[in-house]
Parts: sequence; structure tokens; C-alpha cells
Amino acid sequence: MLLAGDIGATKTKLGIFSADEGPRAPVSQRTFSSRSYPGLAALVEEFLEGVEFDVERACFGVAGPVIENRVDVTNLPWTVDAEELAKTLDLDSVQLLNDLASIANGVPLLDEDELHPLQEGRRDATGAIAVIAPGTGLGEAFLTWDQDDKRYRPHASEGGHTDFGPMTPRQIQLLRYLWARYEHVSYELVCSGMGIPNLYAYYRGGGYAEEPDWLAEKLAEVQDPTPVIVSAALEEGVDCELCTLTLDTFVSILGAEAGNLALKVMATGGVYLGGGIPPRILPALENGLFLEAFHSKGRFRGLMERVPVKVILNPEVAILGAAAYGLSL
Repeated sequence: MLLAGDIGATKTKLGIFSADEGPRAPVSQRTFSSRSYPGLAALVEEFLEGVEFDVERACFGVAGPVIENRVDVTNLPWTVDAEELAKTLDLDSVQLLNDLASIANGVPLLDEDELHPLQEGRRDATGAIAVIAPGTGLGEAFLTWDQDDKRYRPHASEGGHTDFGPMTPRQIQLLRYLWARYEHVSYELVCSGMGIPNLYAYYRGGGYAEEPDWLAEKLAEVQDPTPVIVSAALEEGVDCELCTLTLDTFVSILGAEAGNLALKVMATGGVYLGGGIPPRILPALENGLFLEAFHSKGRFRGLMERVPVKVILNPEVAILGAAAYGLSL
């Protein structure tokens, strides 16, 4: 039996999988609040206490760069060392993957009804595949085709932490605004759950639109303003120019960075949008701003117009990818 997990800054999903049933059929699965635990070992121990299966191995997709099977979790004060974790949990082995590599590994296993197309394009059957996932942070990864094994291989990336490149005069002003507040302005700071409040603060402070009193009251009541801002931008009958400006800018930046990633890995196999945010903002992704920014690559516009672009609708894709990877070892 294999223990697999999707370890994120906000929540952690754990499941037990068997070789007979495969990665799409966990025999047991639970979701935990990551910040409620001092580390992964304590969380896993609680999960295993409630199941009756003997687990021998584990494979975890973890948010952060995995180096020598060890990772300092991004946006969470945990360090996960595979060797130490195996000893603590009395397992034969523990394998760590970057969380986006886990998502990427799950992409080839998805059915069409688990995907929402933004651009059909013309897919190269063995072309590289790019994955970009705005959630709490911004993750990126890619897949390349292994000609010998006839399968895709996932590759981790920390591309979400590269330098933000503005595309318009207003975004140049945004960059200057953030330079005054951060040592380094990455794409994650403008294109993630933690980035949306930065966009909102820029537009509110710059006098581009007024903050309605009802919205100020709602924001004062919550720790995380992102869901409130996004909901106000999308909800029918709600007129909030400030929230609309924020979400439109987020979508444009996401489109541009998705295009950047597609060019860097020559993603003729497609670009897939993962993470918690894209499925919740499908109307905004379809209003034209995302694809215009995705296409706007100068003389390579024609190439960008043929790249398939799809939103991942399956919220279990990361643990699916981790389980598939673990079962294949």
C-alpha cells in the first residue's frame, strides 16, 4: 500500500492507494488544515491512526524546491526530510516531489470532462506540456516526452518566483509601487492568492477606483481578502470597479506568464492551468484578456494561437499525480 499526499501551504490531502486499484481510486482519503500542525509527521501520524491499512511506502507532492529528497515548504514553516520522515513513520521509503511536478504528472491521466478548454489549438501528441497554477502561491512545472518509455516525465520549476515583467504603462506603475514594498517583485506577488491583495491595494491607493463602504466592511471581517475581492468582481448585480480592475489585471498577468512558460519549454503539447483559482474564475478567463496577453508575443503570436490551453477542473490532480508517481516506482 502507498501513502500519497498533496502538501500545500493552506491544506494537505492524504490518501492510501493500492497497485491493484491504481491512482484514481484511493481506499482512504482525508483533507487537513496544514497550519494546524507543527509538521508533516504529526499530520500523517493522525491520518494513519484512523485507517486499518498497512502502509509501506509514501510519495508526497510538496510546495517548494525538492533538493536531495528534502524541502523547506514554501509559505509554510515546515521542513520535510524524506529520510527522517521514513524513520519517524516506520516506512520503507519516502519520495518527495515538488507539488507542481505532482500536478504535471497527473495531467496525462485526466479525462476531457476534467478539463475546460480556453483555446483548442492544435496539440502535438508528444510535445512538451506546461503547467501553471495560481493558488496560495504561483507554481509552474512542465512535462517532456520520454521516447524510450513512451510516457511523459514531470519536471519541477520555481518559475513563479522569477522577476515580474510589466506589459503596460499601468503595470509599470504597479511594479514601481511594489518595488517600494518588497525586496524582490516576482510573478507570485501579482499572480496568486497572495498577489491579488497587492493588485487591489495598488488600485485603491492609486485612486483608480473608490472602495465601496460595504466592501471595506467585508474586508475588515476576514483574514484573507482574496475570496471577497474575486467574488465581488464576478458576482452578477454587484458593481465594484475596484475589484473588476484587480481581477482583470490578475487575468492579464496570468495570461502573459502562461505564454512566457509556453515559449520557454515550447509547450506544443498544451498549457494547463491548475491551482485553486482558475476553476473559480472561468468567466474572467474567457473575457478575452487572458488569451490576448497569452498571444501577445510579437512575431510568435501565430505559434501561441496554436497552443492548446485548458483549465484543470479536477481538484484531486496533485494527489493523483503523486500517487501515480509513487505507484510507478
